[in-house]
Amino acid sequence: MAHDGPKTEISFAGRFASSAFAACVAEICTIPLDTAKVRLQLQKKAVAGDGVAAPKYRGMLGTVTTIAREEGLTALWKGIVPGLHRQCLFGGLRIGLYEPVKNFYVGSDFVGDVPLTKKILAALTTGALAITVANPTDLVKVRLQAEGKLPPGVPRRYSGALNAYSTIIRQEGLGALWTGLGPNIARNAIINAAELASYDQVKETLLKIPGFSDNVFTHLLAGLGAGFFAVCIGSPVDVVKSRMMGDSTYKSTLDCFIKTLRNDGIFAFYKGFIPNFARLGTWNVIMFLTLEQNKIWLELGNSTPPINNTHNTHVVSHRHMQALRHAHEHALRHICAHEHVIIYEDVSDINMLE
Repeated sequence: MAHDGPKTEISFAGRFASSAFAACVAEICTIPLDTAKVRLQLQKKAVAGDGVAAPKYRGMLGTVTTIAREEGLTALWKGIVPGLHRQCLFGGLRIGLYEPVKNFYVGSDFVGDVPLTKKILAALTTGALAITVANPTDLVKVRLQAEGKLPPGVPRRYSGALNAYSTIIRQEGLGALWTGLGPNIARNAIINAAELASYDQVKETLLKIPGFSDNVFTHLLAGLGAGFFAVCIGSPVDVVKSRMMGDSTYKSTLDCFIKTLRNDGIFAFYKGFIPNFARLGTWNVIMFLTLEQNKIWLELGNSTPPINNTHNTHVVSHRHMQALRHAHEHALRHICAHEHVIIYEDVSDINMLE
């Protein structure tokens, strides 16, 4: 659906709601890939005798298959409840605040294309602010996703999302809900900048190319570009974040980074790259397509498009149309086929336009 008509300003409440909804739709569709990504990132080298044992999870499809076979298909949606909590807060804030913050950085009197540096700065700001609020939901989501198949008789740490929140607070303290906040801020600020700024920039560039318009195809290409840049830039901090949240033995972000590098090598920081790109690429396409349609509906709902009478538009009363239909049926068919015709029930409707 293209939208080239007049646009109206959307309120922050409208931006927040449409952003949260779009993020939740994308989360529901892609969380199986996110679960596979987390399992691959948390997987460490297993030593068996004198050699290294084969890893349990191999590749995106292999990980999805293993989880579904051993734990059931529903296990792929582990963490969906805190995931939706997260997207309502994090998605709503980071995306909903992006345009206002970007406008703040360039100034109210700015005219023209916003510089890329300002877009990146705005996205870094909203990403950091949003995840500071939403970190507890991210922590619970990762912990639920990290639990694999347990031996018989061994109870699960958490029975569900709400139980996880209360158990963490009771056993580890309220501050534990913000475990991994440092790498999470770094990760989400960077990925948010890669996603929103690159989407904004790619879309702006595409719209300058003849043949491109503000439609679904343009949104799809820009969304894929946003997902690719996000994964390339954010994978190392994403791995550190997942390991810190899934394993409390790490003392700090730097400790986690050094131990991962020493024990698993440099390529460990790009573990799960394929599922991460598959997930983020798909996530961004779904989210931005949904968001753009939401924005169109909100803009149309807040505006009454003016009647443009400069492009061969004929304003005809109902009574005059009846006369034309009987007297000049052939000519009328020609007009209706080649020009825009607006029918009004009464001549007074025409007088109001004059």
